[in-house]
Amino acid sequence: MNKSQLITVVAAATGNRAQAALAVETTFDAIIRAVAAGEPVSITGFGSLTPEERPARAARNPQTGEPMHVDASRVVKYRPGTRFKEFVAGRRAVPESGSCIQKDPKTAKAARP
Repeated sequence: MNKSQLITVVAAATGNRAQAALAVETTFDAIIRAVAAGEPVSITGFGSLTPEERPARAARNPQTGEPMHVDASRVVKYRPGTRFKEFVAGRRAVPESGSCIQKDPKTAKAARP
């Protein structure tokens, strides 16, 4: 799925493509700005995006075997949520309708004798 297809899905739920496009663009913009500023972004049911510092290191050119220096860098790490992993692995069925990221309803606790 690409961004245009995501906007189409959101538009089907909201009824307005322009508002759906604005919502998707604004969401992605907010996530990118937060992670670029060094803040982790955690979306319950979906996962977490966190910035990570990678230190400078020595490496080898795979073609020549020559040693080279790799500068320090900052990268984004994504860690999927537990429910997301369960859906992908097939341990949990994706619901036919409704939201995949909503938690299961709490069950009533049995009374203790």
